[in-house]
Amino acid sequence: MLARQRQELILDEVRRTGGARVSELVDRLGVSDMTVRRDIEVLAGRGLVTRVHGGATLAGSSVDEPGFVAKSGLHTTAKQAIATAAAQLVEAGASVALSAGTTTHAVASALLGVPRLTVVTNSLRVAEVLHESGRDDLTVVITGGVRTPSDALVGPVAVAALRGLHVDWLLLGVHGMDAEAGFTTPNLVEAETNRALVASARRVAVVADNSKWGVVGLSTIAALDEVDVVVTDTGLEPGARSVLENSCGRLVLAA
Repeated sequence: MLARQRQELILDEVRRTGGARVSELVDRLGVSDMTVRRDIEVLAGRGLVTRVHGGATLAGSSVDEPGFVAKSGLHTTAKQAIATAAAQLVEAGASVALSAGTTTHAVASALLGVPRLTVVTNSLRVAEVLHESGRDDLTVVITGGVRTPSDALVGPVAVAALRGLHVDWLLLGVHGMDAEAGFTTPNLVEAETNRALVASARRVAVVADNSKWGVVGLSTIAALDEVDVVVTDTGLEPGARSVLENSCGRLVLAA
């Protein structure tokens, strides 16, 4: 297969799912890891994809929204470390809101070690993790709403369900975080629902790996100084660390 044919197949996969992992492309194309990485580099140089750790995502505007499956295989080690650190913020017997996303999906598993929780979520995948634990001391409340490509339940139904709720913690996943734009998402309706989640919480912790820094989605969920804690990983660049330390209530770097 010619290099151009491989690159077209890679681009088709990224456009179809929002992202692709190097390991999956190696199996599909029957070539080496190095060959796939070179092809991704060529596509990135043409502005067609964005190189990320372990694969590629669709390059483009602030409204691009990769699907859950496309994001789930990226930065897995960082997400697990972030999830463990975030779960340590939550005390036994607390009420917790969890937004949708692959990082909060990892957080849901980590929270299974915290007893007597009530969890409110707009994510069917998060709810499934918690429900399958079979724990008697765990109550799960699902907001309802319209499903997005990232598997969030959003819209007027979700906002109405959240309007009268008051939780101890919100653990919030985001599409991007930026010094000027704050915490953002590419989906306008999801932004509205996430703002309702923020309004329902006494304390807000953003959970996001270092690749989210400098990414700006279409709509701002919250400014940097509106959150109490940011839990990210030690791969975050020093300049970003300084901005978050000066803007947010607390910065936690998960090893």
